[in-house]
Amino acid sequence: MSVSSFSILAAYLAVVLCGYGLEYLELSYLNQYGGTIPPEFRGSIEQSFLDRSRNYTIDSMRLEVVSSGFDSVLIVLFFFAGVLNVYNSWIVSLRLNAIVSGVVFFMLLVYADTFLTIPFGIYRTFRIERKYGFNTMTAGLWIADLVKSMLLSTVLLSLIISAGLWLIAESPLHWWLWTWLLFLVFGIFMMYLSPYVIEPLFNKFSPIEDEALKSGIRALTRKVGVRISKVLRMDASKRTRHTNAYFTGIGRVKRVVLFDTLIGTMSTGEILAVLGHELGHWKKRHVFKQLVLMEAVSMAVLYVSFRLMQGDFLLDLFHIGAGTVFAKIVILGLLGTIAAFPFSPLFNLFSRRHEREADLFACRLTGSSSDMIGALIKLSKDNLSNLHPHPLYSIFYYSHPPVIERIKYIKGAA
Repeated sequence: MSVSSFSILAAYLAVVLCGYGLEYLELSYLNQYGGTIPPEFRGSIEQSFLDRSRNYTIDSMRLEVVSSGFDSVLIVLFFFAGVLNVYNSWIVSLRLNAIVSGVVFFMLLVYADTFLTIPFGIYRTFRIERKYGFNTMTAGLWIADLVKSMLLSTVLLSLIISAGLWLIAESPLHWWLWTWLLFLVFGIFMMYLSPYVIEPLFNKFSPIEDEALKSGIRALTRKVGVRISKVLRMDASKRTRHTNAYFTGIGRVKRVVLFDTLIGTMSTGEILAVLGHELGHWKKRHVFKQLVLMEAVSMAVLYVSFRLMQGDFLLDLFHIGAGTVFAKIVILGLLGTIAAFPFSPLFNLFSRRHEREADLFACRLTGSSSDMIGALIKLSKDNLSNLHPHPLYSIFYYSHPPVIERIKYIKGAA
């Protein structure tokens, strides 16, 4: 192993060890404070909830530690034990068309990753989620979801990989720019396509039936001046008892989706507060701002990738015998994973600021901070959320502020 490749291995292992260190801090913090009812939750939860929440978090994190450890071993073997070189040479030996070779190269890796992680998914769904009363999915539905996801991934990824490789071949000096445009157009296209084609493959969506709720929603959307094509109820309960809500689509196909599990546990005022939070993201142009940020980062990453892919520097780094674009791309993926880790807090900081703005927007829109607080408390109870995350862990991994911080922020603003 050369000095350069050893340095990359050391950097990768440093990132892995940092992740384990954060996991250790989280578990230690949870063991120390997890049994304490926060002032914001007094009268709303019992000690039994905290015990179940702590145990659920611990079980989930233990599985994550084992899963990430398994992934790390595979990555080290693939990149640093010569597996990538053997695999790349085998693809070359097939003597396929360049684009077809690329599709085969990447799709086999996708399939391998999917099937190797199936045991962890099964354990999470049918052991942990069932143990804590969340899983409602049958084995048949789980298999159907897996098959549909694989077919969908095969079609979409094959198309985007083929287009990207064609651009690299046709425009060797400017492919990074054309590829960036391809990803941008494809991403926007998927925002339009997903609500009509992809999401209905997995769930059924129906209009809200509660008249009081419908009239409240109409008044709320008129007040905020955001045109929402539909507010729909999703049959999430056929898979899980977790509660949630989300925005989907873009332009004229904007829609708000409420889990049927959420509708069954919250009051009308609390549901409207959740809806107001989602409307706040649109009114404050959070989706647009995040899109601009991600596209700026994507352009920079693609340009740096273009520069690094000049010559055989990346191939020599990992002793790759047959020079292919595919090998260079997966090596860049590893380097990108290492380089991105220190920037995680910055992106999460950006996201958490948006969440706070959306919380306050919902309170002002509905005229009630108590409904927003009540919704956050019920979401925490329904999902057995960890009420005591370690501050450093949340900085690295939480895209939303911890729920106690959100409630304090709302009360302070009120």
